Amino acid sequence: MGEAHEAASRHTPVMLDRCVDLLAPALGAPGSLAIDGTLGMGGHTEAILDRCPAARVVGIDRDPEAIALASARLRRFGDRFVAHHAEYDDIAGALAVAGAPVAHGVLLDLGVSSLQIDDAGRGFSYAQDAPLDMRMNPGDPVSAADLLRDADERELARILREYGEERFAPRIARAIVRRRDTDPVVRSAQLVDLVRACIPAATRTAGGNPAKRTFQALRIAVNRELEVLERAVPAAIEGLAVGGRVVVMSYHSLEDRIVKRALAAGAESQAPPGLPIVPDADRPYLTLLTRGAEQASPEEAERNPRSKPVRLRAAERLRPTPPERLRRAA
Repeated sequence: MGEAHEAASRHTPVMLDRCVDLLAPALGAPGSLAIDGTLGMGGHTEAILDRCPAARVVGIDRDPEAIALASARLRRFGDRFVAHHAEYDDIAGALAVAGAPVAHGVLLDLGVSSLQIDDAGRGFSYAQDAPLDMRMNPGDPVSAADLLRDADERELARILREYGEERFAPRIARAIVRRRDTDPVVRSAQLVDLVRACIPAATRTAGGNPAKRTFQALRIAVNRELEVLERAVPAAIEGLAVGGRVVVMSYHSLEDRIVKRALAAGAESQAPPGLPIVPDADRPYLTLLTRGAEQASPEEAERNPRSKPVRLRAAERLRPTPPERLRRAA
């Protein structure tokens, strides 16, 4: 009971009702299966299991602590819930755990969970001094401190520019490399001070921490987040039954771009305009359930500041993906 209460109290799920409203129409039949690819502390899964009594859920997470807390919270559902310790692109592994050929709903809530941000010892937050770890799975080999110690200046600049969209990436990378021998950057407070010194005061965003983009970039690199996402969205689509639904919540433009591209590719005809008969391989295999990306309501954003950047997209599977489209997308 203690662990279950802890999981519920430490995290407020983002756009909870909207996610369940989008998934529920596909989860009404006995034996229907949902995959929560980013289990976290189980808030979304709990709502699905409560509101869709015919459904089972497999929850994927790379963080063993999250799995332990969520499993305690969801114990009351018995065998309707099972956890799968993996990265969220392992849709095939989740289906195998469930003993099912396809899922009827897939939810991906991207980004860092409250469990990770609020644990000062894991170094995800620029607001708390801690060792620079940032691994979502503590068993992964490379921490943020390792990356800052070993990557060369050009690679560090690339990471900060591409993953953090940081305009001062070369300057920050140069400063990190210069101090390696005398004062290596191994703690979050050191990195915040270094970034602040590299960014001219006149260009700092009012009220924002100038290290925010650098921390985002390192977290993405350490956890290979965009690589996993590039695999995860096609895997989620391919793992869906016809009539199944996928819901994805992104928290920055790099993620949303990948999700938008994958869903749009399935929802658009690939035939030349004006063709009298559209070949089967070129017809859409998805229909979009959202017009563009949806955001949290102003009321939710005020209650839960972590919902402010969210962008939600959803789609329904119309038919199997033609092999030609799969080869084209690979």
